[in-house]
Amino acid sequence: MHLRGGATAVTTAPGIAPALLKNGIVPHAIWPGRESVLSLKSGPAVRFTFPVTGGRVTLSPLGGNIYHSGGILFVNVKNGKKIEVSRFTIDLTHADLTGIVNGNPKVRVPLFGLDLSHAKLMAGKHIVTARGIGLKLTSAAAKALNAALGTKLFSAGLKLGTAKTLLRF
Repeated sequence: MHLRGGATAVTTAPGIAPALLKNGIVPHAIWPGRESVLSLKSGPAVRFTFPVTGGRVTLSPLGGNIYHSGGILFVNVKNGKKIEVSRFTIDLTHADLTGIVNGNPKVRVPLFGLDLSHAKLMAGKHIVTARGIGLKLTSAAAKALNAALGTKLFSAGLKLGTAKTLLRF
């Protein structure tokens, strides 16, 4: 299926937003991405939403790529260091999410491994929704975030949150 639009929303796992803020790390959405702060039973969380710009997917077997615009700027307010990740690609074939670093399309890194074990798919006539997709930080992303932000907060395998995506075709 050729994708014509949609959106992917990422909600931080319990404890992630407070841990980031406690350590001086403030994430900001990069336009046209959006951010919102949620008050959940498990505590505060941040939700980022990014427009789907295109791609192609197959449902059986699950595969293909989903392209996004927008991104996240991480700022360490304690030392002024920052890093931007943007133009995300979800690769369903390899179960990962990649992004470019600091606006350089030659530097695309795997940011998250996708845990599809609890994902739920719902298909309509021209829409597919997938929810419950776990996002685990990759080793490359943890190293890049720690180095760029001057911290040791991030670790490989950290469950950063869950994603929900709505795809129009």
